[in-house]
Amino acid sequence: MSTRLIDLSHITKSYGDNTVLDDMNLYIRENEFLTLLGPSGCGKTTTLRIIGGFEKPDQGVVLFNGQDITNLPPNKRQLNTVFQKYALFPHMTIAENIAFGLKIRGKTKAYINDKIKYALKLVNLDGFENRMPDSLSGGQQQRVAIARAIVNEPKLLLLDEPLGALDLKLRQDMQYELIRLKNELGITFIYVTHDQEEALTMSDTIVVMNQGYIQQIGTPEKIYNEPENAFVADFIGDSNIIASTMIRDELVEILGARFACVDKGFGTDQPVDVVIRPEDVDLVKPGEGTLDGVVTHLIFKGVHYEMEVTANGFEWLVHSTDMFPVGTKVGIRVDPFDIQIMNKPSSEDEEAVALDA
Repeated sequence: MSTRLIDLSHITKSYGDNTVLDDMNLYIRENEFLTLLGPSGCGKTTTLRIIGGFEKPDQGVVLFNGQDITNLPPNKRQLNTVFQKYALFPHMTIAENIAFGLKIRGKTKAYINDKIKYALKLVNLDGFENRMPDSLSGGQQQRVAIARAIVNEPKLLLLDEPLGALDLKLRQDMQYELIRLKNELGITFIYVTHDQEEALTMSDTIVVMNQGYIQQIGTPEKIYNEPENAFVADFIGDSNIIASTMIRDELVEILGARFACVDKGFGTDQPVDVVIRPEDVDLVKPGEGTLDGVVTHLIFKGVHYEMEVTANGFEWLVHSTDMFPVGTKVGIRVDPFDIQIMNKPSSEDEEAVALDA
């Protein structure tokens, strides 16, 4: 089991009357790729800046390998940060940009040259030493920014939406590059994004945040398949979220129809929320499912068809490789393992935190 590298203990941060982080507790393991995911204003970038030393918490402690670094300036921490804006020096060559931090630390010319070649090879930019930043594409500039960070051999690399300015294809290419770099270098990555696909693709662990609170921590599979509340279910991918009643263990009533499920411990005749992913809804012949409905919308998405099916007053979102034309009467069937039961929020405050994105 990897050891803890970063411990955030009871971190609170406010700007005026706006509390951005409220008594946050989080730890990050060595060699972990951990992503802070959430909508704008949820506190993810503030968390990153506190770890990096660019902000101080109002309350709480930041530990690095068990040592208190809460008041340590960024340049004294064993980490580097890559921002969305690459912040390359326009008057310096690529080699000079990469060497900047090493020169400040007084490294020898031979050492620096070796490190430049090593870093450029890692980010697939061999031979770019003498180019100027304005001659590079956005993706290449971002690779230089990453190379500049990794030559300093940090134990921790902080990445604040570093791919946000890139187009879709470049962003996808860079996602795989970052995974490769993390595996090759053995550096801990903390990554900030509001892009769910990015988080699911790259992360070992995802921390879903909203309104200064951690909503759920888990592997990409756990976050996607077993969301703990309606906010997580709605924010991570598409979902059918339906107010339902737990009849008893392994039986839930959804829109007046009874569905077998695998969940237990929710009580008898209790109100719950049900999450069913669009790809887990099977459309069958009328009468062969648990509910009957009619297809009301159809869009071709390339890898699948996206349909809306009206059944018992609810618009079901369905993803399928099979096409059912608008107006087709269908049955709806869902495997018990694909029905996720969640407790309803116990108060309006809890509901606001869970649902207000």
